[in-house]
Amino acid sequence: MSKRDYYEVLGVERGADQKEIKKAYRRLAQKYHPDRNPDDSSAAEKFREVSEAYEVLTDDEKRAAYDQFGHAGVDGEAGGGGFGGAGAGGFSDIFGDVFGDIFGGGGRRNPNAPQRGSDLRYNLELDLEDAVAGTSVDIRVPRHVECERCDGGGAEPGSTKDTCPTCGGHGQVRMQQGFFAVQQTCPTCHGSGQHIKVPCHECHGDGRVRETRTLSVKIPAGVDTGDRIRLNGEGEMGVNGGPPGDLYVQAAIKPHPIFQREGRHLQCDVPINFVDAALGGELEVPTLDGRVKLKIPPETQTGKLFRLKGKGVKPVRGGAPGDLLCKVVVETPVKLNENQKELLRKFQESLGENNSHSPKKSNFFDGVKKFFEDMKP
Repeated sequence: MSKRDYYEVLGVERGADQKEIKKAYRRLAQKYHPDRNPDDSSAAEKFREVSEAYEVLTDDEKRAAYDQFGHAGVDGEAGGGGFGGAGAGGFSDIFGDVFGDIFGGGGRRNPNAPQRGSDLRYNLELDLEDAVAGTSVDIRVPRHVECERCDGGGAEPGSTKDTCPTCGGHGQVRMQQGFFAVQQTCPTCHGSGQHIKVPCHECHGDGRVRETRTLSVKIPAGVDTGDRIRLNGEGEMGVNGGPPGDLYVQAAIKPHPIFQREGRHLQCDVPINFVDAALGGELEVPTLDGRVKLKIPPETQTGKLFRLKGKGVKPVRGGAPGDLLCKVVVETPVKLNENQKELLRKFQESLGENNSHSPKKSNFFDGVKKFFEDMKP
């Protein structure tokens, strides 16, 4: 029985490009797949015919031979194994090429193509003062570099590499179950497509060795937790001559004993005694630039915020410096002697029932009283 023209089988013109051929095959493969046609005995034969046509027309050399000599130019090469055959370009390869995008495969990958190295991250803890003012720090970064003994090839000097017997040099193997096929990295060569007879004694066949390198990193003024500094080309080495990855230095600001940072603003608690809070006074408060005088007005309540303009942080991406927010915390005296306690009792008696001295307390208890009165039936 004579074979049908491959272009006719797929329903495409002789000048069709690979995209058109794959699209036609995808449609016909789904239509005639035996798993979808269990009661149609002719489906398997049609599917085999479609797969054979696709195998030839997607291979440049086979297609050129077929266009010049017809079936005589490719007989014995295409479809020799029948349905599911694993011959040159059998169904497993065809199925993986067309439907690999479903599983993220995206078609066959060249295992020897240059690949960019992986990026690395280094977590750098900084004091608040260094983060605000900027600084330079030395860091030690472990990473992989090319093995000098084997020049990155992985083979012991003087030995050779062969094509991987498991994947045939593709770097990946395909596992098929029913209608689905899953593509995985070859477990023998780990994706390289080559088998090393005698691994390098230094890198054990990996082509890379681990070293720790000291780098100087310039920290710009104003960095905050989460900001990243990129060092180009300081990541892992590339594969097959590919460029190296980058190193990202990620900042994390250490807790400070006095200041808390909120973006470009700083905040600190300023404890004062109740005499200064009641009568007012002046005290020194710290800033990152030194000490400044802060005037406390009479009758200052705990929680009061005083803003010191421009005493915060200048943002790393530009803009005006933030402010320093000083929150007053009125401190209750402790460890009083009997004489001091007696003085406080006399002071309390002098206040009498005059609620004007404690307006917040008066308003609170008036609200409590009303709350309970409203609850009465």
